[in-house]
Amino acid sequence: MTDPVAHIQVDPTDSPSTPSWFGEVAVVAHALQRYGVLGAIKERVRFVRARMGKYELIDFAAILIGYAVSGEPTLRAFCERVQPFASEFMALFGRADLPTPPTLSRYLAVLDQPCVEALRTLFLEDLLARSPFGTPPGGLWDRLGGQWLLMDVDGTKQAARQRALPATEDLPPAHRRFDRVCAPGHLGRKRGEVVRTRTTILQAHTHQFLGTFGNPGNGQYRQELKQARAVIAAYAHALSFPLSHVVIRLDGLYGDAAPLADLLAAQAGEEEGPAVVVRGKAYHLIEQPAIQHRLQRPPDQVTVHPESGASRALYDCGSIQLAPTGPVMRMLLATHPAGSSRPPIGKVREGTVYEQFFTTLPPHAFTPADVLDLYLHRGSFETVLADEDEEQATDRWVSRTRVVTGILADHQPVDLEPSLGVGAACTGDHDARDGLGLFAGSGAAHVPSR
Repeated sequence: MTDPVAHIQVDPTDSPSTPSWFGEVAVVAHALQRYGVLGAIKERVRFVRARMGKYELIDFAAILIGYAVSGEPTLRAFCERVQPFASEFMALFGRADLPTPPTLSRYLAVLDQPCVEALRTLFLEDLLARSPFGTPPGGLWDRLGGQWLLMDVDGTKQAARQRALPATEDLPPAHRRFDRVCAPGHLGRKRGEVVRTRTTILQAHTHQFLGTFGNPGNGQYRQELKQARAVIAAYAHALSFPLSHVVIRLDGLYGDAAPLADLLAAQAGEEEGPAVVVRGKAYHLIEQPAIQHRLQRPPDQVTVHPESGASRALYDCGSIQLAPTGPVMRMLLATHPAGSSRPPIGKVREGTVYEQFFTTLPPHAFTPADVLDLYLHRGSFETVLADEDEEQATDRWVSRTRVVTGILADHQPVDLEPSLGVGAACTGDHDARDGLGLFAGSGAAHVPSR
């Protein structure tokens, strides 16, 4: 038997293959065009510069939308991959020319906050205008048959990974570009880390991300809570759902009088503010004679966690004024015996651990056990964020510019920050180890994540 003859022809001309994600970008771009989102960006979002050039904001938004859908590890890799198909890619968005990476970097570096807020408002309006869920989407029913909606507001932190820089007399003072977007914060491990905080709003029933707000360091949690409240109020208004039946679940960061007063105060045009369930940190209230007298009586309920077996005695302390000029809220105390080690949460008094919770939910509709279960189930929010971190590498959402660009991922507002200094990546002065991991939510996960 003779060996078959194989003829091999080599062509030196490059013929790049179409990216695997190009079809997904085409589908998303078609949906944005059909629903008028691209047209709204062109008409309603304005960013004035001294020298505009030939590019408009929609050109840069197209790149960021494509990057969000593509799953490419960095913005630089995305630009290199899409370059052979630049005309076809921009045609999907009704544009002609693809901005170069240095042009994109310079544009994002000077983008102002009003422009970002205009984009955020536009994306939220689009989310409220079209929903794949019912109206209202999901809910919680109390013991009297009343319906409530659950919203989770929580801040997540990520530390910036920074190289150790040489400091000798013959070198100028060290300068880090992350100084514009990060600040010293505390993640519970070591102090002095530079971090960035992102406050996220999650609709608990549909796992839709309604908005995110980022700030350096530990963040500006009271300001971000006010922004989150405004988004939630707009969401309730769009669904014609009473704001007083929207329950906002918060962790202990917000568990004192000042932020809760901001949250519960009725704004112009509102009859009542939202409901709230929050872990408290005003443990000095336990010393009040009325509270001490209540603790001498038997608890209202005793609950046992089905998995851990932990038992808690629950005391409903009624309405308590958190501060002389603060709000009046229902306070619950959950107690259990102290162990040999210091508990991570709660206050230890005379061998008993006290956990404090505040709520505005009516006692005739929610028992103390209902309130505790409702709060403890907020852990599902942490699971959503953890799943997102596994699906999307955090280093994809990194920027050294002050303004965080709001971008659309599956018609839902998220914070999308351009990858590690596009201009720096082009000039070769970027170190991949020097990065800040931030997260970008993908809403109800209609857009596949790599």
